[in-house]
Amino acid sequence: MILNRRSAMTGLAAAAALPRAVLAAYAPKPEGWRAFELTTRVELPRGGKAAQVWVPVPYLTDPHWSRPGETTFKTTGKAELVTDAEQGVAYVHAVFDKGSSPAVLEVVSRAAVQSRAVELTAWTGATLSEEARARNLRATALLPLNGLVLKTAQEITDGAVNDADKAKRIYDWVVEQTERDPETRGCGLGDIASMLETGDLTGKCADLNALYVGLARAAGLPARDLYGLRVAPSDFGYKSLGAGSEVVTKAQHCRAEVFVEGIGWVPADPADVRKVVLEEPPKTLTLEDTAVQDVRAALFGASEGNWLCLNDAHDVQLKGSERTLPFMMYPQAEIGGRAQDELDPDAFVYRITARPL
Repeated sequence: MILNRRSAMTGLAAAAALPRAVLAAYAPKPEGWRAFELTTRVELPRGGKAAQVWVPVPYLTDPHWSRPGETTFKTTGKAELVTDAEQGVAYVHAVFDKGSSPAVLEVVSRAAVQSRAVELTAWTGATLSEEARARNLRATALLPLNGLVLKTAQEITDGAVNDADKAKRIYDWVVEQTERDPETRGCGLGDIASMLETGDLTGKCADLNALYVGLARAAGLPARDLYGLRVAPSDFGYKSLGAGSEVVTKAQHCRAEVFVEGIGWVPADPADVRKVVLEEPPKTLTLEDTAVQDVRAALFGASEGNWLCLNDAHDVQLKGSERTLPFMMYPQAEIGGRAQDELDPDAFVYRITARPL
């Protein structure tokens, strides 16, 4: 049974210092490309031990909204850019031998992005290759497509007239049945079977949007999580939907997409609707408030170009490591063979900045 729960670096710094703008109707649309430079600097406190670092860089390409550019790096160890087309991910991998020298890696990537607005009634003839369809319909370690996931997807989409209707029904269900939990570490884990089995449909973007992707796949709709970072303020005055400064170390955000045959990839971000409810000043909003309704209406079919996509990879196996990550959105490190906490950048240590070009 369906669960029923409660409904230019200076430029960025200056924008953060200004009083919050009056919220405008949230309606992203393609209005030109914006280029950014993303810099990640890692300084491992390794105490002479051997160490490794993996820094994700923009990889996913889409001619309509995502253009990864050049990546360069410098390090006190040995490093290489790893591009893994099979997994759909790219990262800089650095290795530091035992010794007293500092373990430093600095990665600079450039990428361009633009806002999107997909017309859900416009037939484009878009279709996926069999390989792409299979990739975006498969189960992963944390996205099982059987059991309660399948049953819930079937109940949500029962009576839907077409794939677009199915996709929208799942979006509305996730918006209405979930809640953002500010105590969730990082962006969450995305263990959707546990969420459904326990009835605890709370979390952050990697939980709520993974729930959307898993339900969509279970309903037969190709879907994917998009892992990336917010790199600029929202053009519509929403503080919760943009980066507040040039420092984006903790600005990771997972978006989602669903593929509708004949229309193409459609943005879907129920997690950001829930973020607006919880975090947007005055922090007393509900789903009935106009500011939330505007975002809810827009975030099925549109997305704002103030966010860079890294990849859409699940169950990531890193070169040189025995670990498998559920997804790769944060820098990773191992010191003396022990994994470091990627959600604690102050101890790790790493810092990420974004600069408009």
